[in-house]
Amino acid sequence: MDELIPLSLRALGRLPAAIRAPHYDRQALSPGIVHIGLGNFHRAHMAWYTHRLMQAGQAHDWAIIGGGVRSADAAMRDRLAAQDWLTTLIELDPAGKTAEITGAMIGFAPVESDNAALIAQMADPAIRIVSLTVTEGGYCVDPATGGLDLDHPDIRHDAANPAAPRTAFGAIVAALRRRRGQGAPPFTAMSCDNLSGNGGILRRTVVTLARQSDPALADWIEAEAAFPNAMVDCIVPATGPREIALARDFGIDDAAPVTHEPFRQWVLEDSFCAGRPPWEAVGAQFTDDLHGYEAQKLRILNAGHQIIANVAELQGIETIADAMAAPPIRALFRKVQHREIAPHVTPVPGMSPTEYVALIETRFANPAIRDTVRRVAFDGSSRHPGFVLPTLRDALAAGAPFDGLALVEALWARMCAGVREDGSAIAPNDPQWDSLTQAAQAARAQPEVWLAQAAIYGDLGRHAAFSAQFAAWLRLLWAEGGAAALQRYLAAP
Repeated sequence: MDELIPLSLRALGRLPAAIRAPHYDRQALSPGIVHIGLGNFHRAHMAWYTHRLMQAGQAHDWAIIGGGVRSADAAMRDRLAAQDWLTTLIELDPAGKTAEITGAMIGFAPVESDNAALIAQMADPAIRIVSLTVTEGGYCVDPATGGLDLDHPDIRHDAANPAAPRTAFGAIVAALRRRRGQGAPPFTAMSCDNLSGNGGILRRTVVTLARQSDPALADWIEAEAAFPNAMVDCIVPATGPREIALARDFGIDDAAPVTHEPFRQWVLEDSFCAGRPPWEAVGAQFTDDLHGYEAQKLRILNAGHQIIANVAELQGIETIADAMAAPPIRALFRKVQHREIAPHVTPVPGMSPTEYVALIETRFANPAIRDTVRRVAFDGSSRHPGFVLPTLRDALAAGAPFDGLALVEALWARMCAGVREDGSAIAPNDPQWDSLTQAAQAARAQPEVWLAQAAIYGDLGRHAAFSAQFAAWLRLLWAEGGAAALQRYLAAP
């Protein structure tokens, strides 16, 4: 491409005809949604669905305003502001890459330590949905109770300083307090994170936090606001120099392009207190029974990532596609999925667990998706309890096979020791990395130390059969390495 076009509203007319661009009047859009945690996934998923509605002449009063509660969000805001909030989406299909420009986002609240601008934006009655992607570990869940961790430093701060909160949840409470005070109705708060029952978790978090400073407000939120559960799915790698170069290959100078796979799924409960865009017109699914879709995705796709990521990290493999190209790792994925996970997953309309495993295998193996092992392995202290351990508990209760799941946990413990099999260091990759590393290194001699992490394993460490199998795998990993462990598991009946 001879000419490199800086992404902006002014430049849209100069883009090559093959690149789809907004043909609606972005100046005529008005905001209806605030999204907190505006990163790559949101821009490739919820923002894309909304953009597609706008392309069809709908939802022009549902434009998106970004929000962030971390200092790092300010850098994203600056990059997007410089290109009029536009995003280049690049679909990485093995058959060929395509690009489109999306424009559903029209602003981003300033990122401030007290979140004043974000609160003011959410308090505007025109905002009818506040959505979030703050990661699985961002919900401050107390592992002992499953409720909000009131001893978390940020939650303690927000309870004591409700007008100047640090967290997204504190900002939501503050905005709802302001709306109630001015006689405006509440908004729908919608989690887009990979959590089982994410709407219920968000409801519990917001209501519990509100109750610490204003019980009457908490009662009003519980009675009047809505918190729909949702299942979201699209593999979206992090953006780095390669992704920026891909945008340039299309002739676009975009400081924050997003690459994604040629697959999306969004299944939601139709529980909105202040209206919603007709997302079903562009492919979203609404259902009264979300649990099956949610369990299928979390237990097969998200757990599938954990099956392969830790052994790949130990072997110095960079991407998920590269891991799937390694025959023993792909065989590990298949065997654990078909033998130990799929039997505990119920079918959903049009898709059996076995068919879904095959779909995920194809998606993970897509060589065009350079999704890093490091990204997928991040925050295992939230992802293993959320994605792997529920199936392990089911298998133990049913007397079903679980040795592959025990191997997956041993691989994670071995990875958290912080050194690959070639002796190179693994950089910290979890919010709890220091404590995980300490436990993992101690577990080399005493495997039970790893399972004694009650915040992760609860009472699983006291299950004799699981504990013994885990210990056997971990000792083998330290003595002979991942290849030997995989060979032994794959050779067993």
